[in-house]
Amino acid sequence: MKAKTVLPAVAMTAVSMVLTLAVVVMWLGSAMPWIVALVVGLGIDGGWLATLAYERRLSAQGDHSRAVTAVGWCFGAVATGVLVAHALLAEESSGAWLAVAWLPLAAKALWLVHGLWERTALTPGALGAIRGIQQEARDEAAVARARLRAEAATEETRLTAVTAAGARVARVQANTAATLAKAWSTLENARQGEDTGRALTSVTARVTPDVTPTWELPVWGPVEPVPALEGPALTDAQLDVLVDEIRHSETPALSYREMAVRFRTAGHSASEVRLRAAWKRVV
Repeated sequence: MKAKTVLPAVAMTAVSMVLTLAVVVMWLGSAMPWIVALVVGLGIDGGWLATLAYERRLSAQGDHSRAVTAVGWCFGAVATGVLVAHALLAEESSGAWLAVAWLPLAAKALWLVHGLWERTALTPGALGAIRGIQQEARDEAAVARARLRAEAATEETRLTAVTAAGARVARVQANTAATLAKAWSTLENARQGEDTGRALTSVTARVTPDVTPTWELPVWGPVEPVPALEGPALTDAQLDVLVDEIRHSETPALSYREMAVRFRTAGHSASEVRLRAAWKRVV
């Protein structure tokens, strides 16, 4: 992974240094000795390379110097300025020279990108842990989605079954209501008919003379429940005596469950709370 950022930066640096040196030698060689032009080109490239090496050393130590960075960008700007000036003053192929004038700044930018990559790079172990966490999160999300879809399908099936059952119950109730209505109408017609009344009078007169029975329709509606008969409640003392007698009716003494069964079988009534309280008092 490191080679993916450092190799382009090294290649761009080499191309920009060679191009800067060649331009300085060609451009200034006509106005001064070529040795002087070579020294000027090597000075620009050397200063650029020296500041770059010092920046890399500070970066390896986890440090950073804004002054060194500023000097490096200044050398890059000087090299770019030389290339741009040569392109503008060139009589031929000025566009081509101007198109490559950005190479020194591009090389500097690539080294900046490489430095940022180094400051944010992680070890293979950390990357593996991150991938594991991401995979676990994806697995949990997939399981949650599957659970939600299954619950939604189950709820849809249940609602469909409940709706169908409700519809069947409604149809049965409607048919029953229609049948009862027909039966009620038949009874009402029979009750109101004159022939039916005379027939009933002739039949009942033989059983109870001089009595004309009244024939009422059966009641069709809610029936009030008959209240249950309640016996007198046992006092605590009476309840304790009964519990003690039932408990010691056999040897060894009965357990609470056996005593409670025999207590209720004998016809006595008491709430579970009172019966258990009496058992605790007796025991």
